[in-house]
This record gives sequence, C-alpha cells and structure tokens, in this order.
Amino acid sequence: MHRPVDNPPTPWTRSAGGYEVEWLGEPPSAEVEVFEEEVKSALVRNESPDVPFTWGVNPYRGCQHACASCYARHGRQNQGLGAGTDFDTKIVVKRNVEERLRHELARKKTRGDWIAFSGVTDPYQPLEASYGLTRGCLQACAEFRNPVGVITKRALVRRDVDVLARIVKTAGARVFISIPFADAGTARSVEPWAPTPAMRFEALRVLSDAGIPTGISISPLIPGLNDSDVPELLERAAEAGATHAFTILLRLPAEVRPVFESRIRDRFPLRADRILSAFEEIRGEQTSRSRFGDRMRGAGPRWDAIRGLFDLTCRRLGISTSREDEVEPLTPDAGTAPKQGELFS
Repeated sequence: MHRPVDNPPTPWTRSAGGYEVEWLGEPPSAEVEVFEEEVKSALVRNESPDVPFTWGVNPYRGCQHACASCYARHGRQNQGLGAGTDFDTKIVVKRNVEERLRHELARKKTRGDWIAFSGVTDPYQPLEASYGLTRGCLQACAEFRNPVGVITKRALVRRDVDVLARIVKTAGARVFISIPFADAGTARSVEPWAPTPAMRFEALRVLSDAGIPTGISISPLIPGLNDSDVPELLERAAEAGATHAFTILLRLPAEVRPVFESRIRDRFPLRADRILSAFEEIRGEQTSRSRFGDRMRGAGPRWDAIRGLFDLTCRRLGISTSREDEVEPLTPDAGTAPKQGELFS
C-alpha cells in the first residue's frame, strides 16, 4: 500500500513550485521516514457529534510536530504502527489526494458542505512545504467554489493566502491557528517541532490583514499547565485580528496517555503530579472518555472556572465563540465544543 521514499523532498529548502516557505529551525533529532501512497478517496465523512464538521481531507498520515497530547496518535494502530514515535517519524503522503478530491467535488459529494483541513493530521506540517498537497486541494476547492475551514499550528499557511482569499470571496473560508501555550519554552516541551507561538500569532495577523476570517484554538486545554494562559492567548489573538475562538479539553485515549505522561514527567518534573491530578479531577474516573458526546467535556468546579474564564475573556474582547449560537442538546459540551458545521460556518 505504501511506497517508501528513499530521498524525500526536504522542507528546509525552497520548493520547486517557487512558494515561499517558513524557516523551520533545526530539523528534528529523530529520523523521519516518508512513505507515499495512492488513495481511492480524499474525503472522509465524520459521524461523530464531538467533531464540528461533516467532511474532512487529510493529505498526510501522522504528523511531524510530535505533540505529546495529540489524540490522533492512537489512530494508526490498524496500520501496524505505534502511538509513540511512529506517529511523528513515519509520515504517509497521499500523492494523488488532489486528483481524488477534484473527482469527488465534480460529483458534488459534499453538496457544498464545509470541508475541514484536517481532522487527524496538520495539513501544513513540514513536508507540505515540498509536496504542496494542501495547496493543491485548496485550489480545487476554489475552482469548485466549495467552502473550507483550516486548522493548523504551522505558519506555512501564510503561503496560501492568495488561494484562501479567493475562496473567502466565492464560497467562504475560515482559518484557525492552534496556539495552546503562551510561553515558547512550554510549547517546545509539549509540541517540540511546531513553530513558536510568536510565529503563529504573526501568521494570524497576515491572514487577518488579507481579509481571511481567523480564529484561535486553545487546544488542548491542559489543566495545571496552560489554563492560566487563556487570557493572554485570547488578547494576543484579538490583537492579531482573530474574531473567533474555541478550546477543547485534553483527551488521552489509552494508547496516548503513556506518551503524554512520559513527556510531562520528563519536561516538568516538579509539576507533573499536579498536572496529572488536575486532569483526572476534571475528567473524572474515565480520563480517556471514548464515548460519543462525552469525549471532549470536563466536569466539576475547576472545569467550570476554566470555561468561565475563557467565555468571559472572549466577551470582553469581542471574540465570537460557538456557545453564542448553541441551542441543540446534541452538542458534546454546550459552551466549548461547537456542533457540526458551526466551527467554520
């Protein structure tokens, strides 16, 4: 199914297409293996009420950011890969994803519904600088006038301002930048190969200045580690032109918890017990919460206080949250996680 690439393109050089790419700093210490595959379908239909979109496109499998808290780590076990370093060092590239997406858009498969980039991988992870798969898919959406929503941690999204601005005018688009930590050192400890918070806020500003609706995702929300960052993150996002925000509580599927706990104990040895205890307090007995409608929801006074701080700060800054429009009881967390379609539309 996968064809290994002996000498994959490097994101540390200018791409063949002439696009401007971000400086990524030093490459990861772990060697990255790249595999290429041909897929039968680009679009993935979401059936979970926890996820606020119906259609998604994932141009890659795995993610080089190596975030210890990523819930998607456990999703590749059916491919014989582990939730640890396999997730961030064995990256699958879907070479024909743009071609398949064009075919599905021509068949009106989405019927004009918003398409999310992406659900279980970052569409702008380092290899995107060379492969340009996300850009190609966005160009397809622009040509078919299909609305899109993007969520990423990477400043590389600035490269595609031209395409995104075109989609805004003809169909609708919104870009969320995930910035869960205010401090660069803390960010590096949890999400080691993602850009610094400063770079991400600058990307927000560039997109906002181009007329593209933007938002910040303070996700995951890790009690005891980044809940105190909420006001500063929202204020900096507002200064960068963001008009929307959402936050999702940390979720640790069984296979992901050891990865997260190991990283926390290694990088925050004096705070690790308090962080893990705070998480268990908010999550209750089922810390992984795998049941639909319950996976991204906290409970108890501490969670209420965190949510209250988030909502209050958003109101003070004039930032829109999904809570303002929620009326249906199907939502997994009336106040934090939006119902399907609301995140981008």
